[in-house]
Amino acid sequence: MRIGIFGGTFDPPHVGHLILAEECQTQLSLDRLLWVVTDNPPHKCYVSVSPIEARVALVDKAIQGSPAFQLSRVDIDRPGPHFAIDTVNILKTEYPGAEMFYLMGGDSLHDLPTWNKPLNFIRICDGIGVMRRHADHVDLESLEKVLPGISMKVRIIEAPILEISSKQIRQRIAEGMGYRYYLRDAVYEAIRELGMYR
Repeated sequence: MRIGIFGGTFDPPHVGHLILAEECQTQLSLDRLLWVVTDNPPHKCYVSVSPIEARVALVDKAIQGSPAFQLSRVDIDRPGPHFAIDTVNILKTEYPGAEMFYLMGGDSLHDLPTWNKPLNFIRICDGIGVMRRHADHVDLESLEKVLPGISMKVRIIEAPILEISSKQIRQRIAEGMGYRYYLRDAVYEAIRELGMYR
């Protein structure tokens, strides 16, 4: 089994996330793609995020009807801080024998040398799917000098250019602007019912 690990705060999950997830699933031939909702990631500890269970409920609604997509609580039901290397190790135990592909953006790949135990992280991943926007430049040659073995693991995911972000959606809601079509119907309705981001 080939499993993708798609982590994020998903505050809220939007159509851009879904399109990227589908591209990763298709281009990497993944049997399952785990949506790992992060509570308060170490690199974003200064950012205020919505309550974890509210975001979990939104992700659950976002992925309804997609058999290959699955919500994972691996970074919720354990104390932090949550480092990617620990997440992958736990999921390898949960899914023995599965190939694990950690999914990230080009910016995260660039910052990988600053992650917790980056060499060990590279070693335990069967692949690292990098969602690259058209304009992103991935300098694997320079990264290879700092993180030997990274070139063998990276798989570039050609992703469409989508100028949509969760931050932008939160701002639009707070300012009373339209945001309806940035989200799946169920997510839109849940945000309205919960009165989130106002």
